[in-house]
Amino acid sequence: MDASVTFIGNATTVLRLGDFTLLTDPAFGPAGSRVYLGYGAWTRRVKDPALAAVPVPELDAVLLSHLHGDHFDREARLRLPGELPIVTTRQAERKLRRKRFTAAQGLATWESHTWTRGRQTLRVTSVPGRHGPGVVDRLLPDVMGSVVELAADDDVKLRIYITGDTLCRPWLAEVPRRCGPIDVMLVHLGNTRLLGLMLTMDGRQGAELARLVRPALTVPIHIDDYAVQKMRLPDFLTAATGLRVPNVTPIARGDTMTLAVRP
Repeated sequence: MDASVTFIGNATTVLRLGDFTLLTDPAFGPAGSRVYLGYGAWTRRVKDPALAAVPVPELDAVLLSHLHGDHFDREARLRLPGELPIVTTRQAERKLRRKRFTAAQGLATWESHTWTRGRQTLRVTSVPGRHGPGVVDRLLPDVMGSVVELAADDDVKLRIYITGDTLCRPWLAEVPRRCGPIDVMLVHLGNTRLLGLMLTMDGRQGAELARLVRPALTVPIHIDDYAVQKMRLPDFLTAATGLRVPNVTPIARGDTMTLAVRP
C-alpha cells in the first residue's frame, strides 16, 4: 500500500492514500490574482500553484478546512465538477450547495465520514480549529482541522493531521488523545495578519503545536503564497530547532513526498 502528498501551493495538496485520492483546500488562481477574505479585505497571490500536478479526473473528494478565498477560490469553483464530494464544515456545506456543489457534506467537530473500497477504508474526522483570537474568531468562517486515516482490514496504516487555519491552543492536544498517534502533520502556518491580529500560526506557534501533537513527521505548508502572509519558512525551521521538534521536512511546489505506511 502506497501513500504520498503532492504540494500544489498554499494549503492545496493532493493526497494519494492507497486506493484513494483527495484534494485539500483548492486554490487555483495564478500569481497576481486577488481573493476576497471578507469585511472588505482582499489579498493578492504572489506565487503560482503547481496546477499540472492536480489530477481532477482521479479525485475521490475534496477536503476543505473552511470557506475563505485563499482556500477555495473562483478558479477552483470553475474547474472542479459540481458533483465532486466536498467534506467540510457545516457552515461551508450550506454555502457550497447554493453554488452548485451538491455533494458537499458538512461535519460537526469529532464527526467522521468514511469511504470503503475493497479491503481499504479512508476515514476523515473533523477536529477543532480556531482561526482568530477571542471574539474575532466569531467574525471569521468556521474552520476545522482534519484527521485522515487510511486502513486495511480495519488496521490503521497511516494517520494524517491537517491542522487547517487554526491558532495553537492547549486543547489541540485532544487531537492525538482522541484520534490516536499522528504519523504526519500538515501544519498551516503563514502568520497571516489583518489589522495587526494574528489569524494563522507564526513559526513559534507552529513549532509549539508540533511539540504538543508529537507527529512522527511535520510538513509545513500555507506559508507565503499570499501577500497577507507575513512569515517565511526559515521562521518555522528556526523555531522548530529551538524547541527540538524532530523530523520537520519542507516540501516544494509540485514535489511529491512519499509517506511511510505502517506494516
